[in-house]
Amino acid sequence: MSTYTRSEVIQQAQSLAHKIVETPEIERFKQVEAKLNENKKVQEYISRIKSLQKQAVNFQYYEKTEAQKKVEKEIDRLQAELDAIPVVEEFKQTQSSVNDFLQSVTNTIANEVTNQIIRDTGGDLLEGTTGSAVQSGGSCDH
Repeated sequence: MSTYTRSEVIQQAQSLAHKIVETPEIERFKQVEAKLNENKKVQEYISRIKSLQKQAVNFQYYEKTEAQKKVEKEIDRLQAELDAIPVVEEFKQTQSSVNDFLQSVTNTIANEVTNQIIRDTGGDLLEGTTGSAVQSGGSCDH
C-alpha cells in the first residue's frame, strides 16, 4: 500500500479540477454564461433588481414596512420576467447540471474513501463497519 503526502493529494485534486473544467458540462455552462452576460435585456433586469434590493434593505432598516413590501413585490415581478427569458432558463439548467455533476464527483470521492477505510481495516462493506467495529463486536457492553 502506497502512502501519499497531503501535498500530493492536493496536487491530484487540482489535476482532477483541471479535468473537470474541460468536461462538456462545464464547457456548456461557460458558453451559456457568456451568452447571459452579453444579453443587454438580462443585464438591465439584473441591474434593476439589484437597485431595488438595496432600496428594500434601506426600507427595512428604517422600518418602512409598506414601502419595503411594495419594492419586494416589484422585485418578485421583475425576477419572474427575468426567469422567463430563454437564456436565463438555459443558464439555470446548465448551472443545475454542473451542480449535479460536481455533487456526483464529491459523493464518489467520499464514498470511495469510506469504502477503502473499511477494506483496509478488514471491515464489512455491506454492513458499513470498519474492522475495529467487527473485532470488538460492534457494540458497547458497558
